[in-house]
Amino acid sequence: MELRRVVITGVGTINPLGNSVTEYWENLKNGVSGAGPITRFDASRHKTQFACEVKNFDPSLYMDRKEVRKHDLYTQFAFVSTDQAIQDCGLNWENVDHDRVGVIWGAGIGGLQTFFEEVRSFNEEVPRFSPFFIPKMIANIAGGLISIKHGFRGPNFTAVSACASASHAMIEAFNMIRMGKADIMITGGSEAGVNEAGMAGFNSMRAVSTRNDDPKTASRPFDLDRDGFVMGEGSAAFVFEEYESAVKRGAKIYAEMAGGGMSADAFHMTAPDPDGKGANLVMKWALEDAGIHPEDVDYINVHGTSTPLGDIAEPKAIIKTFGEHAYKVSISSTKSMTGHLLGAAGAVEGLACILAMQNNIVPPTINHFTDDPEIDDKLDFTFNVAKERNIKIAISNTFGFGGHNATLVFKKL
Repeated sequence: MELRRVVITGVGTINPLGNSVTEYWENLKNGVSGAGPITRFDASRHKTQFACEVKNFDPSLYMDRKEVRKHDLYTQFAFVSTDQAIQDCGLNWENVDHDRVGVIWGAGIGGLQTFFEEVRSFNEEVPRFSPFFIPKMIANIAGGLISIKHGFRGPNFTAVSACASASHAMIEAFNMIRMGKADIMITGGSEAGVNEAGMAGFNSMRAVSTRNDDPKTASRPFDLDRDGFVMGEGSAAFVFEEYESAVKRGAKIYAEMAGGGMSADAFHMTAPDPDGKGANLVMKWALEDAGIHPEDVDYINVHGTSTPLGDIAEPKAIIKTFGEHAYKVSISSTKSMTGHLLGAAGAVEGLACILAMQNNIVPPTINHFTDDPEIDDKLDFTFNVAKERNIKIAISNTFGFGGHNATLVFKKL
């Protein structure tokens, strides 16, 4: 069958660097850190007392106060970003066949705060659970509620693959349109793991930084003194649309979604394959899916979490995938600024790729102080300062616990 082309015609986000796409990009290109002391709860008993929180978020500005009670924070973030994207795309929704509009969302954990609060309340206060407990907590509910809110009756499900969740969701949304199963798809991801349970759980794994004396420099991808990732939260959303239809209506097109790849490390529950075998495969297959040669890629938004093992394996995979071109492509980890948004990472970082292409600016990897001798220093990690570059093709890598890998390929039109 002839595959249809897919373009992005609407974008939205709420994340630690901004509550709009414009604010996000301004802070991203200027190398602003979203990290700071945790304000949402008393973190004094935790090894890590800082995170990249969404700032100045008042859910009552976006929904009725009665509705706020029914939805976990990760769903609230999803509502904000999808509303922005749906408005941004400029469609006259009254003239759109809602049977041909679907929602595929990504979330790695879902309503963790709801789960924690309900269990604590049951043990300490009242011996009952709220009737909203299950529907607030389950990881698929955000995608379902987006379709309910807007009446979208097309394909609808949620990808749950840890930190690769949003990227997997976007690949599946892309496939729905190019295979003719839908004309428009709402996709992206959301996560809200900055809470007592989330921070304590990752602390127990020794996965997050404990640099409490200097939160803004704690996320240090590829730096010798990195000591773990910094927790982030938020959401990003996209309107994917069939190319011919978008052109016909004169839509503003941000980029083409050109391809996607998926692979598994098949190695360890939480650690990456040390040689980057799964990462190499996923990038290779993504480029093949997009019909793009490695030397055509200008920018890679890497997974780059600031963890000891992951930051060594991914550069190895890039060199294996791209050969000599690996030293010509621009690389950056925007997690150095946003923190790690877990299941929403692929969406927020995919948006960074699109904005980088639109503005021909490679956002930086901030907080680099000391080279790691185990990482090839000839690679261009765009350390500390953004740089201008004509970016025609960009890819985004996301790798999740369980060995789940996903790579997105974006193309400038």
